[in-house]
Amino acid sequence: MVSDMRTGLSLAVLVVAASCTSTKPPAPSGPPPRAGELLTGEAAMGDWTSDAPGVRRKLTLADLPAPFATRSVDNGPSVVKRPDGALPRVPDGFQVELFATGLTNPRQARVAPNGDLFVVESSANRVRLLRDADGDGKPEVDEIFATGLQQPFGVAFHPPSAPQWVYVANTDSVVRFPYADGDTKARGPSEMIVDNLSGGGRLRGGGHWTRDVVFSKDGSKMYVSVGSRSNVDDDEREARRARIFEYTPDGKNERVFASGIRNPVGLAVSPETGELWTSVNERDELGDHLVPDYVTSVKDGGFYGWPWFYMGGHQDPRHAGKHAELRDKVITPDVLVQSHSASLGMVFTVSQALPAEWRGGAFAAEHGSWNRARRTGYKVIFIPMNAGKATGEYIDFMTGFVTAGGDVWGRPVAVAEAKDGSLYVTDDGGDVVWRVSKRP
Repeated sequence: MVSDMRTGLSLAVLVVAASCTSTKPPAPSGPPPRAGELLTGEAAMGDWTSDAPGVRRKLTLADLPAPFATRSVDNGPSVVKRPDGALPRVPDGFQVELFATGLTNPRQARVAPNGDLFVVESSANRVRLLRDADGDGKPEVDEIFATGLQQPFGVAFHPPSAPQWVYVANTDSVVRFPYADGDTKARGPSEMIVDNLSGGGRLRGGGHWTRDVVFSKDGSKMYVSVGSRSNVDDDEREARRARIFEYTPDGKNERVFASGIRNPVGLAVSPETGELWTSVNERDELGDHLVPDYVTSVKDGGFYGWPWFYMGGHQDPRHAGKHAELRDKVITPDVLVQSHSASLGMVFTVSQALPAEWRGGAFAAEHGSWNRARRTGYKVIFIPMNAGKATGEYIDFMTGFVTAGGDVWGRPVAVAEAKDGSLYVTDDGGDVVWRVSKRP
């Protein structure tokens, strides 16, 4: 077989995909959905024109189309300047405002126990600290906490309740900096903790470079996520990829916690159950509605299918006949998200200051599609839970980053919860941080 170097697909598969029917479905008709309305099946797969705060969606395995039901397309976003006066849309009872502007590629963000917001500026290879001690929605302190990193993404604090270290996940390593409550700059040089992660690039459809890091609820375990190198290859270059590793906090006792997860970008630990969760980018080039991205609890030793299977044992046609012995081991994720949404950072909410309907679940940032005829993603979603277990639904929370003409002016990357219950959302389309809070 001749391989296409950009995608890793065989020439035969490219021919099949190219022969599929129309790539662009008709524009949606009828009134837009209302807050509280539950969309299922084809309606739940809709595009940005059906997004609105409060709209509920639920996708199931029964909704999945056949591979190549639509042609795979390259429809990357046209990122434009935020229109004058434009703000994201949030549910009634909330308000949204700019918290910080002029950042450089703000990506993962987490709040320290004392309330300081740590924002990773990945392309600048640094971590920024923002402090809003008086709660007025504007940081009084804006400092560079650490520099000299290597495509950083994840940031975490250890021990979780009274940290003495700030951990940063580079693309090829995990390092930590000495820290005491209130520090605005690292008080010492970085210490190497894990030095053998598979480094990534910045390639469309693969070469995933982001590495997240979180700690178990009791602080005894460290989890590190590593995405795949390719879209759907299964060669030796994927040997230490598409999985979540577990370590002790000193970077020792490595083991694979879960595998077959194409790109587990964001990690979080449930404050209620202590379970590890992840927000995942699934594979591309099977059509508009395959394969759904997902947010899920992660089972110890679990296998999630990539690259041979997806969503509970569906065989990827590009690996037809391979590894039949694994089919029945493929775990179906808890929450299926519109395909190609690019689900990135996530956070569980703990504040009782949030309205009741937005408590006890998780928020996830959807960076937005490129492998889809009509855009999806470009929003923040809420994942409701019952006693720490997902219901399978998710709810549009923060929308409006796409213009009527389909241009994009904002791309959410991560969500963090402030001590007062307000939410911080990093946006690397506008190089800003948004703050969402209850309306007075």
